[in-house]
Amino acid sequence: MPKSTPTKKAAAAAPTALAAKAPAPARKRAIARSATSEEELAPNRQANILQAAERLFATRGFHGVSIRDIADEAGVPLALVGYYYGPKLSLYHAIFRAHAGYIDVRLKSLADAQQKAPPGQLLEEIVKAFVLPVLEVASQPAGHHFLRLLSRGMNDHLEEDEPIIRELFDPLAHAFIDAIAAALPQATRSQAAWCYQFALGALLHHVNDQRIERLSYGQNQPGDEATAGPLLVRFIAQGMRGACEGAVH
Repeated sequence: MPKSTPTKKAAAAAPTALAAKAPAPARKRAIARSATSEEELAPNRQANILQAAERLFATRGFHGVSIRDIADEAGVPLALVGYYYGPKLSLYHAIFRAHAGYIDVRLKSLADAQQKAPPGQLLEEIVKAFVLPVLEVASQPAGHHFLRLLSRGMNDHLEEDEPIIRELFDPLAHAFIDAIAAALPQATRSQAAWCYQFALGALLHHVNDQRIERLSYGQNQPGDEATAGPLLVRFIAQGMRGACEGAVH
């Protein structure tokens, strides 16, 4: 009886079955490359989500943005947003915590000012520590989004903002208020707190309002901090000093 001959179909399937049992070196390398690619993408995706959320929250506010909006802006699957950051509020707060280094820089600048200020220049050095790190952030490509988001948090008084402002920004404010009070012996701490409040308004408005070119008939440019920075420092320092001179306690 003649031996049966394998069909073409069976013959074609045989190498596939063998490959499934023992992947070829090329297949192993492809799998390894795929795994490495996923690992490399993970940090980028996580950062993209945070940056996309920052842009959208800064533009539309907390309640004007959905998780789907953030996923679309970041170019990631919807589920990945929750995987990395949890609910929307946790993601919102993560943006502020990602900028905690900005607070540390301002506190270090304040400590340096208090230790190294020339005689009679303590208040000016404190105001520089208050202003200049913020102008540095504003000069960075993504810094404008964070400062706009921070301004929203200060101005909108949403319950979503309150915990993170208390946690991160109230200690910074208290440190500057104490320093201002020490630099203005004629002022009470309550007056120093008002001075801080007014200074914060001037600073945040400056970095967020882009109308200066129009208002100056083209003579001034937004972002010209080499010109605006020293003027803003003098404006705030002299305003504080003038407000507290002869103040009734």
